[in-house]
Amino acid sequence: MRKENVKIAIWGFGAMGSGMAEVLLRKKGVDIVGVCDIHPDRAGKSMFEVLGVPKGDRQDVIINKDINQVISRKSCDLVLLATDSFTRKAFDKIKLILELGINVISTAEEMAYPKAAEPELTKEMDRIAKANGVSVLGTGINPGLIMDLLAILMTGACTDVDFVRCERVNSLSPFGPAVMEEQGVGISLEQFNKQSAEGHLAGHVGFNESVTMICDAIGWKLDKPVEQTMAPIVSNVHRKTKYAEVKAGDVAGCNMQGYGYVGGKLAVEMLHPQQIEPELEGTNTGDYVVIKGTPDINLSNKPEVPGGIGTIAMCINMIPQVINARPGLHTMIDLPVPRAIMGDMRDLIWE
Repeated sequence: MRKENVKIAIWGFGAMGSGMAEVLLRKKGVDIVGVCDIHPDRAGKSMFEVLGVPKGDRQDVIINKDINQVISRKSCDLVLLATDSFTRKAFDKIKLILELGINVISTAEEMAYPKAAEPELTKEMDRIAKANGVSVLGTGINPGLIMDLLAILMTGACTDVDFVRCERVNSLSPFGPAVMEEQGVGISLEQFNKQSAEGHLAGHVGFNESVTMICDAIGWKLDKPVEQTMAPIVSNVHRKTKYAEVKAGDVAGCNMQGYGYVGGKLAVEMLHPQQIEPELEGTNTGDYVVIKGTPDINLSNKPEVPGGIGTIAMCINMIPQVINARPGLHTMIDLPVPRAIMGDMRDLIWE
């Protein structure tokens, strides 16, 4: 007898959540059974209407602003949580889902390796997940793959590693308002410097997680907390995306750098300039991994893996691994590697 379709709910229907829905609707063996979003332009409307895709013979899904009206105990197999960047902000939502006996995949950047910033909350999420027989994972394109798991994978070809550098030159254009605000996109240079000094700009969230993940994976112990710097990328031209607009002279993004020290020397370096519409000023995107060791490795991918579709793909492609996993909190270094799902998702779920 054929297994029931995998049942998925989505919490947060902005750029990432709605993108996940569009892809899931094209996949076999999976149904979207609920969507939660508080935005007045989306709440109360049909998911299909918001996406602009035909419903066909599928059951309609009305977007609800109350998560308690969307999910109940074991009402679905997994919730895709696309609402926050920080573990502390996502914690209550994750707790609610886990206590209903439902697996979770979160796009929150800190959730890619939550113990780096929130060790106590990590232990608590692991405890709650195990108590309810389900699993939780944080993932995305970065952190989650490009500047951590990919580098870790390549060290598998080395007998010894002395230094790891990950560089991602990327476009912020696909991302929504939350990411734009974190990066300072669209504000003046004066505002950027003021907000940065006051700690109101997050910039890229994930260096702490990526560096710690790499070090833990290969057995390095950091001498001290991960260091990072952030500098504005000022645009010389007018730039505009669906979610942001930048005038010439204002900030189009930020250049982030991160450093991890092991044994008294720089062991992990992170370089991450990111901005909207970088091609307007001749910046070519790309992803690069350099490993100094035995042997040396130099990996280059140009242009970048697009951040929007990459994050969407990572979350969707990890659904079977999370459902199949032993109960608890997981990271990308303790689950099977991600891979595209081109067949029926039901075939990838263990009995």
